[in-house]
Amino acid sequence: VAFASDLIRIPSPPGGEGDVARRVLEEFRALGFDEARMDDLGNVIGRIRGKGEAPTIMLASHLDVVDVGDPDDWEFPPFGGVIAGGYLHGRGAMDIKGPLAVQTYAAAHFVDDRPPGDLLVCYTVYEERGGWGMLHLLEDAEVRPDLVVIGEATAGDICIGHRGRAEIVVEIGGVAAHASAPERARNPLDALGDVLAALRAFADGLPADPILGASTLAPTRVETHPRSNNVIPESVQVTVDWRVLPGMTEARAVSELQAFLDAAVALPEDRSVSVRTAVERQRSYTGIEADRPLFRPGFLLSPEHPAVRAAVDVVKRKTGRAPRVRPWTFATDGAHAALLGIPALGFAPGEERYAHTNRERLELAQARAVYEAYPDVIRALFEALREVP
Repeated sequence: VAFASDLIRIPSPPGGEGDVARRVLEEFRALGFDEARMDDLGNVIGRIRGKGEAPTIMLASHLDVVDVGDPDDWEFPPFGGVIAGGYLHGRGAMDIKGPLAVQTYAAAHFVDDRPPGDLLVCYTVYEERGGWGMLHLLEDAEVRPDLVVIGEATAGDICIGHRGRAEIVVEIGGVAAHASAPERARNPLDALGDVLAALRAFADGLPADPILGASTLAPTRVETHPRSNNVIPESVQVTVDWRVLPGMTEARAVSELQAFLDAAVALPEDRSVSVRTAVERQRSYTGIEADRPLFRPGFLLSPEHPAVRAAVDVVKRKTGRAPRVRPWTFATDGAHAALLGIPALGFAPGEERYAHTNRERLELAQARAVYEAYPDVIRALFEALREVP
């Protein structure tokens, strides 16, 4: 709990995780991890070596947190790490610095009582903006695991997947002019209503998964370029949040939406509509820069996978409560592992409803119950991997 409080007191927005990464490395070393290092992007990698040749398990969380908004709107200071009313409060309490502390100390149980195979403890950068850290981490052959346990909040349940997220830009093109002479322009705003109606129709036809639920699509922002109030814009950009089901790729998402809009929206020759994935220029705290597409796939691990069954059995035995096997509502770094054929599941304390809010908190009794079960869950997962071909 003290470690989690320390982490909350260190702001760590995407691209600014350096101080919290160094604090985590300090804890790894104090706990006696065999390996504690950063990679070139700034991910933190810990390792506890196993007894012999056996599968490798990775415990994974992330170092970055979302913005706090107006600090005055918080009941407790967002970077205070305050404990009150049986809860740890602050930004990152449950997303994800509290669960990260649980994973760190659960792993430390194996410093003396060695696991069958290597136990990796990896915390990534830029998870909140598409998962650049996890993608980069899994390119390193030295940290390629056989199973990933994600520390995103599950309230003690076992989570086995989620819908992915595609941030899409739909651009309506026209011809700009001074607003005093609209006849010289081809105003792209004229087509905005038709495009929004077509997006609603596209969303109405999206499929659903019996476990993950429906794929959804919603416009979230409209911008004009240029932005001057006395200029008819040359383009209008509609940002769309599309929650995609497993199997949907970035290229397929763009092509399917483009084809639908081409068929559904009748535009004059001097207007156009185009679809692309949103791209963000990202810079790690170590100085690496890249243009990153804001796309994260969905994934789903079978409820009958041996690792899922093993985790459920242990949690039921340790807590007296049969955990639900369910998906997360939000996206996680588990999708990037799954895309490489690495099974991923989630086990952690924390209630999803507090994520990204100014009421963020972690119930300490729930955190303790999860922590006390975690070492046995890890042991059971090593055994379960023996059943996987």
